[in-house]
Amino acid sequence: MIESEQSLVGQLQHTGYLLGQVSRFDARMARLQERLGGVIAELQDLGADLEKVAEDTEYDPERILQIQARLDLIYRLQKKHGVAAIGELLDIQRQIEAQLGGFADQSAEIQALRSQIEQQEGELIRMAQELSERRKSVKDDFSRQVVDLLGLLAMEYAQFEVQFHLLSGLGPNGWDEVSFLFAANKGSRLQAIRDVASGGELSRLALVTKSLVASSIPLPTLIFDEIDSGISGDVALKMGNILRKLSNEHQVVTITHSPQIASKADRHFFVYKQIRDDRTLTKVKALDEEARVLAIATMLSQSPPSDSAIENARELLRLKAG
Repeated sequence: MIESEQSLVGQLQHTGYLLGQVSRFDARMARLQERLGGVIAELQDLGADLEKVAEDTEYDPERILQIQARLDLIYRLQKKHGVAAIGELLDIQRQIEAQLGGFADQSAEIQALRSQIEQQEGELIRMAQELSERRKSVKDDFSRQVVDLLGLLAMEYAQFEVQFHLLSGLGPNGWDEVSFLFAANKGSRLQAIRDVASGGELSRLALVTKSLVASSIPLPTLIFDEIDSGISGDVALKMGNILRKLSNEHQVVTITHSPQIASKADRHFFVYKQIRDDRTLTKVKALDEEARVLAIATMLSQSPPSDSAIENARELLRLKAG
């Protein structure tokens, strides 16, 4: 306090007193005492003002802790972002706020996309329902045609049925799961094709179903690999007739060992293997008319083919449009 004996003002007042005691011996001491008096007066005014400020100031330890925590946060942020001034931190804050504002502006776009998704889902549901109804409207006629064609291929007692199962949600092919049930013999129970059909039956089923839906297939070329598995004779000849008819609307490529089926083709390519430099190469060559006869005759008999087999092959080629 200013009034304290140990205060600076008190010490200066004592010094002024001592200067007054020696001033009779040195005129300069009087001038120094006068100047010191002015300093003391100024310090007394300054002390009074400081005391007033102290009286008006309230000490709040909780507020001090808050300020210290705030300062610590500022220092950490400065270190994190590699800046030295609060102004630079404020610039970074404005940049982040601008980015967040950009994210907030996307809410309208998100809502628009949700509305678009809902609209498209509604359209997909409508299309799935239409597709399901169209499938069910043709399933009986499709099943009848399959049975009729199987009858032409020596499966007069075959049974065929199309079943639909509703999926839990939309799939790539609608909301129906389509399954084919089949029985080859009279009185047999209809079961899934994969569980009951033999190799020859699968071949005939594949040809029949593909031939019926071929007009709806966008691809211009149909490929049948080993479609003659498990069949021969008259059945193979009838299968060849179906393939021949199918080729009127599509390009049909058939890989076969059946002379009856091969004879229905417009062009023949012979696939063979050749060993060269310890490697096995697969070769393909186009056959001319005479080579076609020999190839079919070889299928009918042996290599080289007999004269009767060659004549039979010529007959098959003449009847290819039958």
